[in-house]
Amino acid sequence: MATQTATKKLSKHKNREKRENRNWGWFLIAPTLIGLLILNIFPVIRTFIMSFQNVSTFGISSWIGLDNYTRLVGDPEFWMSFRNTLIYGLVQVPITVILSTIAAVLVNQKIKGVQIYRTIYFVPMIAAPAAVAMIWRWVYNSDFGLINNALRALGFSGNISWLSNPNVVIWSLIIVGVWSAVGYNMILLLAGLQEIPKSYYEAAEIDGAGPIRQLFHITLPLLTPQLFFVVVTSIISAFQVFDTIFVMFDVTNPALDHVQSLVYKFFNESFVLNDKGYGAAIVIVLVLLIGIVTILQIIGQRKWVHYD
Repeated sequence: MATQTATKKLSKHKNREKRENRNWGWFLIAPTLIGLLILNIFPVIRTFIMSFQNVSTFGISSWIGLDNYTRLVGDPEFWMSFRNTLIYGLVQVPITVILSTIAAVLVNQKIKGVQIYRTIYFVPMIAAPAAVAMIWRWVYNSDFGLINNALRALGFSGNISWLSNPNVVIWSLIIVGVWSAVGYNMILLLAGLQEIPKSYYEAAEIDGAGPIRQLFHITLPLLTPQLFFVVVTSIISAFQVFDTIFVMFDVTNPALDHVQSLVYKFFNESFVLNDKGYGAAIVIVLVLLIGIVTILQIIGQRKWVHYD
């Protein structure tokens, strides 16, 4: 009888301890959870509902069903923005990942002044996007920009309209995107490189493997978890490009349609034309696009990412 009583008391004590730990856990994550609900979850739900509504200038909403999505299908400007977003993401991300990997491998070597090189690569990431865009707008200036001046010094005649030629503007934006993202991704990949045991390289050298074979048979396979993270986050960031477009290209620019992204299209519809229902539909399409691409990457990573 005494044993059963002691067992019950011990069981109650463990249950109370588990309950207290659970309550403390909820208490500790409450600030983050509340912020997530208020700043992320509720706005997403509200935006989804708004995409089926017509929101007037005075905030009065009326239900219109799928009319906003039907309008998207027949909107040439939307499809141009969709195309620009895809081109930007499919070109900018691979170039950024390749250059980031090369930079990470180089600054991981024991060379003099390596800390200075790491800082130089990372500087673009800590600069404000608006400031970066303003600097590049000056660099791209067709009359006195640094790039055209350098080309003229090399003997090339004529000026390239980096910010007004419809065939060039998307590539101008891609160059800025690559320049801005390489440093941050390099730091992430550098952290992964420094986790690779040196003994692997020592064993490879004993077996006669040169630097190239070590790169493709040791470095890159063991770096795939970090590469996967960099690719996923880079695509999400590329599909959300907006600030550089907003600063670098005026609304009167005739080439704006050839560089306008989905986020810029959303901003223009929602806050310039004040058609928030249509803008919400554009955002939902963008969220679905990012979600589909991310899911495909998660499925595909099983074949090329090595966690062992």
